Amino acid sequence: MKVKGKVVLVTGGGSGIGRELVLNLLSKGAKVIAVDINLPALQETLALSGTSDANLGLFAVDITDSAAVGELVGNAIEKNGYVDAIINNAGIIQPFVDLKDLDYKTIKRVIDVNLYGTLFVTKAFLPHLLNRAEGHIVNVSSMGGFLPVPGQTVYGATKAAVKLLTEGLHSELQHTNVHVTVVFPGAVATNITANSGVTMNMSMAQKSNQVSAESKVLTPAKAAEIIVRGIENNDYQVYVGSDSRFLGIFNRISPKTAASFINKQMKKYGITSQ
Repeated sequence: MKVKGKVVLVTGGGSGIGRELVLNLLSKGAKVIAVDINLPALQETLALSGTSDANLGLFAVDITDSAAVGELVGNAIEKNGYVDAIINNAGIIQPFVDLKDLDYKTIKRVIDVNLYGTLFVTKAFLPHLLNRAEGHIVNVSSMGGFLPVPGQTVYGATKAAVKLLTEGLHSELQHTNVHVTVVFPGAVATNITANSGVTMNMSMAQKSNQVSAESKVLTPAKAAEIIVRGIENNDYQVYVGSDSRFLGIFNRISPKTAASFINKQMKKYGITSQ
């Protein structure tokens, strides 16, 4: 689906990849509905865009609240008359701890945002998208959705669920006017840790910075560019970054070996569960 002239809704539009998706789509002539739980962050996205309220609508919504998401559908359509595509980008990680040490409140929050948030937005907008001449649903999973990352077991489980949710939806909709794409970002330089409410000690933060310096970590802008290109090509899957592409192939060839590889890489930099 070519995005020029289309109305695209982006969740998590207040920062990181979500913000860059908003800016990229606007630059290509789309109108955008930016959704985030953080209104000041959305307002910053608007300021950075240099565009008007006519082209960029801001909606502060908790996507884990199905009733609020239901209201969002009506408000988004009232804003522009219709919505052509949705990009479920909003997501959070968990603290880097083993499952045995992860509290139930955190587990529920990660599942609510990553899985239920994606599900609620998709289900709420799907009937409307099916009535458009052409529609598109994009769900952002993760490299951690097909490859286990130590200390991110619940996060990975939610992103694996998003992967299969999206692929199942693709099968259901393949004879309709709605395209479906699942996205697997690898390492991208975003502030997802802070936005997730995860605190990193100084040692872990330094090690994380070391990984960024030594590996090919993508900028959010480049990640957004790859995702939008995938939308315009109606791609089934989009791997964002050389690490995601490589590990996607590696995992299909030898899942157990790939899991051992990522475990060793995490230990190499000392970024392991506490």
